[in-house]
Amino acid sequence: MKSRNDPDRCEPVYFFGTCLMDAVYPDAGMAAIRLLESRGVKVIFPPDQSCCGQPAYNSGFIREARAVARKQIEVFSKPYPIVVPSGSCAGMMKHHYPTLFAGTPDEVAARRFSERVYEWSEYLVTVLKANFEDRGAPLTITWHSSCHALREMDVIRHSKALLRQLKNVTLVELKRETECCGFGGTFAFKQPLISAAMVKDKIADIVHTGASTVVAGDCGCLMNITGAMEHAGVAIAGKHLAEFLWERTHAQ
Repeated sequence: MKSRNDPDRCEPVYFFGTCLMDAVYPDAGMAAIRLLESRGVKVIFPPDQSCCGQPAYNSGFIREARAVARKQIEVFSKPYPIVVPSGSCAGMMKHHYPTLFAGTPDEVAARRFSERVYEWSEYLVTVLKANFEDRGAPLTITWHSSCHALREMDVIRHSKALLRQLKNVTLVELKRETECCGFGGTFAFKQPLISAAMVKDKIADIVHTGASTVVAGDCGCLMNITGAMEHAGVAIAGKHLAEFLWERTHAQ
């Protein structure tokens, strides 16, 4: 294992920013990058990256999804790990790219690409063995598990391992943690009434914990939950894991 404290000896990593992180949660993206850099990692952010292709893929537009995915394979061309601060995007790139390109001339490239994909907390815990010191005041939080992070990437244990390093943070588990928040990308637009009912149940579960902050690893879920809480007048903050961890470990 290369030294985590020597940037010249650490393996560089690519950072895939995700659409929602770029457009809605840029501070979370910068926090995710800074935390990798704080472990001595050189982070490469290809400016030509775009969407992972999941919206088109889930909607049945296979040709369009391939075009978007092919661009990512071209942009992230060097054999570096690809770190993704989203279980949803990571799941698409790791598990669905090989299927998307099966039987095409790009199948081998897609498989090699997918083998390099890591969800952000997974990379911090399993590769970097990262340890953080909590510098924040006592706080009670709860955690929302996104469907893809839970079922496709199986990385929730890594996200919670990082949270449990924070000595002044009390993590209260949701009773219905494994239930979807109702976002599901295009699902929220195609089935708005069902989506609204699902997020209402999720908010009730969050309120029941008594937490002042809900932390999540996917911006889509975070946007859906915090937007619904604001609409309902629920005064609970929402933070992406990376931004929350950065604030707790780099408090002034």
